[in-house]
Amino acid sequence: MTQTDTPDQLWAAIDDQRTRTADLLATLTAAQWAEPSLCEGWTVRDVAAHLTLQQETIGSILVFTLRHPGLVSVDLNHTIRQSARTLAAELPAEELIRRIRAMVGSRRHNSFVTPLETLTDALVHGQDIAIPLGLPLAMDPRAAVIAATRRWETRGTWLAKVNRRLPLDGLRLRATDAEWAVGEGPEVAGPIAALLLLITGRPARVADLAGDGAALLAARL
Repeated sequence: MTQTDTPDQLWAAIDDQRTRTADLLATLTAAQWAEPSLCEGWTVRDVAAHLTLQQETIGSILVFTLRHPGLVSVDLNHTIRQSARTLAAELPAEELIRRIRAMVGSRRHNSFVTPLETLTDALVHGQDIAIPLGLPLAMDPRAAVIAATRRWETRGTWLAKVNRRLPLDGLRLRATDAEWAVGEGPEVAGPIAALLLLITGRPARVADLAGDGAALLAARL
């Protein structure tokens, strides 16, 4: 959070995005649930299942891994991916939606991370679902600023290992719909939602970006 954001505001943003995503999922056909998401190798169903796993404690993680010992790996991304796929195979779409809605109002979050990671997951994974399907899913710019700031500040830490790292060094990223800018160099300007996707390894909205740095970035990708 920034100095002006309270825990109540942060959790309200998380609840808002969870509700928006659940509402979107409730409109999907069976074929859309099986479509690829922005996450390479993940379907829309896999991403929805992953979103239900945002409140895991050490105890619940142990129970889940005891039921599915094959999920245990030194590769964190493998464990995350296989956990989502396993749950997606076990539960019907209606139950996945119910579980996402049931988290609204709760302030539990995964062990070893902060609510800022919960917010980022809610915002970004909603787009992982919506963008490939060509469906609109609004992202609150203020919430996106909080998430983008957190992801930028934790680049190079273990928290960033779950994301593909795009070549953003030597560029200045500036939001056109919010007061936010980071980095130094040729400018890449665009909606904060598009910039948040970039920072989390998703170039899905590069067409929405402009500036001298946008052409340089496109050449790097």
